[in-house]
Amino acid sequence: MSPRVLPAEPGAVPVLVWARSLPPGAEQQLRHLAAQPYVVEHVAAMPDVHVANGVAVGSVFATAHHVVPGALGGDLGCGVSAYRFEYPAASLGRDTLELLLTRLAQAIPVGDATHRGRGLPLPAALETPTLSTQKLSHVWERLAPRHLGTLGGGNHFVELDRDAGGDLWLLLHSGSRGVGAAIGAHHQRVAMALGEGSLPGLDLHTQEGVACLADLDLACRFARANRDTLATRALDVLSRTLGIEADPQSTVDLHHNHVSRETHFGRALWVHRKGAVGLEAGQPGLIPGSMGTASYGVEGRAEPRSFRSCSHGAGRVLTRREARARIHPSALAHALRRVVHDAGRARSLLEEAPAAYRDIVEVLEDEADLVTPIRRLTPIAVLKG
Repeated sequence: MSPRVLPAEPGAVPVLVWARSLPPGAEQQLRHLAAQPYVVEHVAAMPDVHVANGVAVGSVFATAHHVVPGALGGDLGCGVSAYRFEYPAASLGRDTLELLLTRLAQAIPVGDATHRGRGLPLPAALETPTLSTQKLSHVWERLAPRHLGTLGGGNHFVELDRDAGGDLWLLLHSGSRGVGAAIGAHHQRVAMALGEGSLPGLDLHTQEGVACLADLDLACRFARANRDTLATRALDVLSRTLGIEADPQSTVDLHHNHVSRETHFGRALWVHRKGAVGLEAGQPGLIPGSMGTASYGVEGRAEPRSFRSCSHGAGRVLTRREARARIHPSALAHALRRVVHDAGRARSLLEEAPAAYRDIVEVLEDEADLVTPIRRLTPIAVLKG
């Protein structure tokens, strides 16, 4: 669909919306963002846009020389990875899938769980990074080894899927864990004290802005290292259990909470994405559905008005509290009847039920000029945080 344009209010930029329906709260957040003094061109809202803390999920905007730490989500560098196996997924019976899920749960700490003791060895480039404050350095030293290779909770997952050709896929979704949360919280406090606008942004011509950008980059690098470590452990489980290896050419990894230096409309800009993915023309991407519904491999179409962006998922229609109140465990069990999962955690999984999310097919229809769907991935087993 072509974007709907919300006319600019005095002193603000326009908002372009690629969603057939826009929750009133999300519209208010988008208009607030569009009114900030540092935002240039326009604000783009992806098809999975919904209300969140401070800035709506699915928001994309650009600045000339500001970084806005409060507009990137609480999990800096959060993203998804995908791996394909030339292995017939249909040959996996429920017993085998349950065994795989058990072994994945043994290999990967989920929810609030972290590694004990000193944790895991960090990649060499992340062992002793230079952060902007001594306090953040101490947080990194304490948390990074223990949080590396941990899934977290909420909508994070490790999932096994099959494509239309019958091949098996591994998907995973996680981010920078406590390390990114600490970095984000610190720079949001700095921005509140020294930033510009009612959603404070830090000028990149200042020491505080430069420090923020450098720390955000480290958080995103840790997030990628975390997903790589999760993948290593999951791939090891699949190798030991099924004797299979992933096709290295199939691997996809993408951030959806980040800021990036990019050229748009003839000038270099700082593009901020909260719950949105940047894809160049033809670049492979992955748009997960909800737990129990299909995900889609896509290719970017580099739509300039979206800052070459697309949705990062299906998008919530119920808050977590609303989902827990409205969805019965029996309804979740029915929705997941064909997906192996930990049925004993039904009540804790209600907030991630398919009914709490938009129909992923509608989301893809709304972003037909942003991405081209390439393959449908149907879940057969899922490990949730």
